[in-house]
Amino acid sequence: MHLSGSITALATPFLASGELDLEAWRSLLKQQLDGGTQGVVVAGSTGEAAALSDDEYDTLLRIAVEDVRGCIPVLAGTGQMNTAKTIAATRRAAAAGAQLALVVTPPYVRPTQAGLLAHYRAVADQGGLPVVLYNVPGRTGCDLLPETVAELVDHPNIVGIKEARAEPERMAALLALRKEGFAVLSGDDPTASRAMLAGADGLISVGSNALPRTFRRLCDLARADEAAAVAGLDAQLQEIYAFLGVESNPIPVKALLQRAGFGDGLRLPLLSLSPAHADTADRLAAVAQALEAQSNRDILAA
Repeated sequence: MHLSGSITALATPFLASGELDLEAWRSLLKQQLDGGTQGVVVAGSTGEAAALSDDEYDTLLRIAVEDVRGCIPVLAGTGQMNTAKTIAATRRAAAAGAQLALVVTPPYVRPTQAGLLAHYRAVADQGGLPVVLYNVPGRTGCDLLPETVAELVDHPNIVGIKEARAEPERMAALLALRKEGFAVLSGDDPTASRAMLAGADGLISVGSNALPRTFRRLCDLARADEAAAVAGLDAQLQEIYAFLGVESNPIPVKALLQRAGFGDGLRLPLLSLSPAHADTADRLAAVAQALEAQSNRDILAA
């Protein structure tokens, strides 16, 4: 299974009471399928994985697998703070029907590169799912270096990397390792177009929660090397990119989703969007709706 294109790191909708909003979850999955999303991540950091119980995790995965009906791959966030727990979580995801595991570098503990190498080999050997590496040093406190990735790309059960560092030099180093059976995916919405024009296979996106058609269109254009069209669409997304970073992810994207009818609120210690940003969220929710309509027209006309 070679991952490519527009993949959404799904937010988890909650009711005002704090429980899972399963109706909104199913609606969000349908919106993603209708919008042409080419894969979904369940219970990643955008999905507030740390705030989910095991039963909730299983429920979200089971529904996602049922609702996408094999049309697109379902990736499960399974990265934990140590290797044994990550293997157990990956096996749990496999039992729930996930096709792949998105495995973030162990947060907080800051392993060495040798430790990361041993960690990922153990998860790939014992977890029961193909593994997508995930590097996001700003959240985890450690950086999976390209030279370490180079030692992992030939493992038959390691199938790609989501790289959230934005520097073009980092993406270039990873693209040199890209091959059949190992996908290089951007994990940074604002620089994803540049990465894909340079050869990246696709994007695991936060913003595509609210704009699935638009991000599918962006990925299609970038992977077709339509640089001028990419620049035009990317320019229209700049305000969205900036807004998604005004507070910790997934607070801003959930504000956009809430305005579109998908769930209500977050779980502590995360709080809903600050009132100071409410007017911006209102305006950008309307911008997102207009972009989705235009992207739909463009896709139909293509």
